[in-house]
Formats: sequence, C-alpha cells, structure tokens
Amino acid sequence: MAFMNIAVFCSAADLDARYTTPAREFAELIGRGGHTLVWGGSESGLMKVMADGVQDSGGRLVGVTVEFLAARARENADEMLVTRDLAERKAQLLARADAIVVMVGGTGTLDEATEILELKKHGIHDKPVVLLNAAGFYDGLKAQFQRMEEEGFLPLPLAELVFFAEDGLGAMAYLEESAGLQ
Repeated sequence: MAFMNIAVFCSAADLDARYTTPAREFAELIGRGGHTLVWGGSESGLMKVMADGVQDSGGRLVGVTVEFLAARARENADEMLVTRDLAERKAQLLARADAIVVMVGGTGTLDEATEILELKKHGIHDKPVVLLNAAGFYDGLKAQFQRMEEEGFLPLPLAELVFFAEDGLGAMAYLEESAGLQ
C-alpha cells in the first residue's frame, strides 16, 4: 500500500470539543494508515491535537514552521523545517504534500486555503484539496464557492477544485480514492 504525505492547515488556538474531536479522529486515521502529517509544526492548539493523534497512532510528523514561531515548534517531530517567512512556509507545505486538508482556523488558515485553491485553479498543482467542515464551520465558505461557480467566477467545476467533507472518515475516503488507494 502506498502512503500519503497529508498537509493539514489548521488553527494553533485552543478550541472546544466540536473541533478537537473531529481533528483527533482524522489524525488517528492518518497515523493508523501509515501516512505522514505535514503541518505547521506548532505545539499548541489544534496543531498539537493533530500531531499528538498522528504520532500516537503510528504516523510520521513533518513540521514546517517559520522563524518567528520556531520557539513554539514541536520538539519530537520526525522532521522540522524552519522557513524564513509565511510565503516560504506555504510553498514548502504544498511541495511536501500529496494532498491537502483544511481544518478549522482563523485568517492564517483561510489564507493558506485560498492560496492552495488559487494555485490549483491555475494548474500549478493537481493535488486533492479537502475542507473538513467540522460542526458546519465552512458552511458559509461553501455557499460562497457555490455562488462563485454559479456566477462564472471559477474556470473549473467546484467539485474538481475542492471536496467538502463533513468528518474525518469522509475526508480520508476521498483522499484514498483520489490517490488510488481504495
């Protein structure tokens, strides 16, 4: 079986169970599947939940942090890359990933998501992108994307650009199908 490097964009904030429970479940699927988590490298918030879940379930951790956040980086990651700035960090996360999953987060996560989708729209990459819509967090964004599609703002069908998963099982099934692992 082939293994994937799955980049996950998510919050470094401490969040309640409606967000941490689906994150932990998805992290365990990554680890049990023998996949690698490629993430922002932080030892706090949802990033920590993801890293703990992957590592505790037997998966690998590849962190990509940025100089001004390096002091908060996880010390026991299998690999930790420190970049000069956020733009280089995003480029490295994409370069090291076979697939991208966007979980709940703030402006940084939204920035990462829109850049990844813009690059995919222009054919810079063709990696599967999933928005994990825990607790309906991305319902508004999904509606906005649907409007963009309906009004002709997207040069390709929304379904080819991004997959909205309601839970970790749906996200992993989509990724495995996209990678031909099912």
